[in-house]
Amino acid sequence: MAELTIQQITEDGGSVTYSAAAGGGDTADNGGSTFLNIKNGGGGEVTVTITAQTTSVESSIYGDLTKANASIAIAGSGEAFIGPFKPSAFNNDDGEIAITYSGVTSVTIAALYITASQL
Repeated sequence: MAELTIQQITEDGGSVTYSAAAGGGDTADNGGSTFLNIKNGGGGEVTVTITAQTTSVESSIYGDLTKANASIAIAGSGEAFIGPFKPSAFNNDDGEIAITYSGVTSVTIAALYITASQL
């Protein structure tokens, strides 16, 4: 797994740097405002999955609840955004989200965030 460099989006704009998707998956820091921009430069569909770390919660009000992974299918030559991700559901012990891909050929990704003061 490779750790993606998280890039802040500001009102001043700027360019985004994309990384090649790693065959073993990637990770990215997540403070609750992280989102991903994925580009699929290949011809076939690719599914990107963010693994839920907390998958079940017991609630005295609602009963047992299940949290699913977050995933998105991106068509060939397509692009998509996904996120943000609730830290209590998606963060691992290092405060990161785990990202996997059904294929990585011609797939690039950028991890982005904004701060609360920017809203």
